[in-house]
Amino acid sequence: MINLSNTAEEKEAIEWMDKTIEIAKKALCSNAKCGAIIVKNGEVIGEGYNAPPLDGESNRKCSNEYNLPQKFKYDRTCCVHAEQRAIMDALRKNPDKISGSRLYFLRVDDNGNIKKSGKPYCTVCSRLALDAGIKEFVLWHEQGICVYSTDEYNDLSYQYTED
Repeated sequence: MINLSNTAEEKEAIEWMDKTIEIAKKALCSNAKCGAIIVKNGEVIGEGYNAPPLDGESNRKCSNEYNLPQKFKYDRTCCVHAEQRAIMDALRKNPDKISGSRLYFLRVDDNGNIKKSGKPYCTVCSRLALDAGIKEFVLWHEQGICVYSTDEYNDLSYQYTED
């Protein structure tokens, strides 16, 4: 992991994170508003926010009516993750550019303010990013904006445990 605080690259990363905020504000998830953009050579090649499949309310399965057990074995949300949507968007629109790209991810509160990221934990997104050829993940932690190689992000996601 590389912390971009007080580096020349930090200003550019903040600009990309500002764009990611705007995408996150579009999120339709009832639990969290997340956004992701994929950047290559100074161009956004994919973007996504978390929402039920096809942005459809009829596809929302995370409400209490489905009575998911507390120890549900898999992802407890019905939403397609922002990272997944950004990867699909990039593969649809710019399949020749995704290899070697950088994925920026963040979460916002209901007022559109950044919620700092915790440790990498989503193995679904990390595996998809690896398979798509994304080079790096960028998260905004309390200690600053940090860049992870996708390999490192994937390894850390498999090591994650809730404290």
